[in-house]
Amino acid sequence: MGDPKKHRSKYSNPKKAWDKERIDEEKELNKEYYFKNKSEIWKLTSKLRNFARQARRLITLRTEQAEKEKIQLLTKIKSLGLIPENGVLDDVLAISTTDLLNRRLQSIVFKKGLARSMRQARQFIVHGHVLVNEKKITSPNYIVPRSEEKDIAFSQSSSLIDPMHPERIQEEKMAKKPVKAKKEAKGKESKKETKQEKPKPKSEKKKEVKEKPKKEKKAE
Repeated sequence: MGDPKKHRSKYSNPKKAWDKERIDEEKELNKEYYFKNKSEIWKLTSKLRNFARQARRLITLRTEQAEKEKIQLLTKIKSLGLIPENGVLDDVLAISTTDLLNRRLQSIVFKKGLARSMRQARQFIVHGHVLVNEKKITSPNYIVPRSEEKDIAFSQSSSLIDPMHPERIQEEKMAKKPVKAKKEAKGKESKKETKQEKPKPKSEKKKEVKEKPKKEKKAE
């Protein structure tokens, strides 16, 4: 049977474990995109470095094989929506981490309005509620090709297919919120006016009456 397949890591760990700038950057990315752990960020950055490494190598080569590899690399990256259709190898070097993160299935589900937050989008995907091109994808880090972006939807067997589901965003409710806020503001203003117009209590009136004769006696 032979030796079992050797397990190889799909990403490389950071060279400096306690680099403050990198840690702060990863915290900001986690707030915006909501990852399970930092290894998900490292996998994506490793993929981005591989693209850049291939592009730098192919830019200097002029062989027939290099030209074939250039076409393959560009078609792959264009299909993922990371560079425009008329992009060249130099554009591959300009791809940022956020460009790749915005092409994740989790990010696109949230942007399409299928979830209220990035965290909820991740939950829907992991629980098998989301289909991409009629295929169930349970990986939030799946890089969605440009051709499949329009085919993202909820599964027919999922309860979330109902637009009136409580976890779905409803435009009518969102539109009613500002009206309620205006009514509350008007109610607060009317309460303030009534408080200002309240008559003085009888005890204060009696005090004022008693104080006036005392002043007149002193004058005599």
